[in-house]
Amino acid sequence: MAYTSDDSYWEDFAVGDVHEHVRGRTVSNEDNLAVTHSTLNTAQGHFNLDYMRGLMGGIFEERLVMGAVNLAIIVGLTSEDMSENAIRDVGMTEIRLKNPVYRDDTLYASSEVVALTESDRPDAGLMTYRFTGRKADGTEVATGLRTVLVKRRSHWAEKDGNSDRPGNLKVITRGGVDVGA
Repeated sequence: MAYTSDDSYWEDFAVGDVHEHVRGRTVSNEDNLAVTHSTLNTAQGHFNLDYMRGLMGGIFEERLVMGAVNLAIIVGLTSEDMSENAIRDVGMTEIRLKNPVYRDDTLYASSEVVALTESDRPDAGLMTYRFTGRKADGTEVATGLRTVLVKRRSHWAEKDGNSDRPGNLKVITRGGVDVGA
């Protein structure tokens, strides 16, 4: 069930909101190889299958997907709900890559709003959310904090053609209380 909103302005979020993003993404070998090679990453574990199969007594049957690929997919999965109305990224911190990801693993994401703060712009506010990426079996693979500068409804809704619609961003929990999707 999709619950994304094309009018998720700064005012529509609340600290404690938890979003279980509806889309998943299966990681392909092409995803891994393209980013690994385009960034000149020389860690053979990402592109040399023979090397990986011989590493550590042969415990790996597949190449490891590079962490940057995993982060890009996970943050991408959060974007429609969390930063559809972002003006820009401010930063990412506290990145943790917790478990390996291999080709054909499907990743899912969830987010929790941890801070809403004023910005130096009257038309936007800062939102910080904690993202979590998991494999289909629930294994946590990555976490981090992302801060984005998000449009304020009061300044942008009319320009965006949303002045006649109230915010309808749906969340799973608000302040720890289940509000459904």
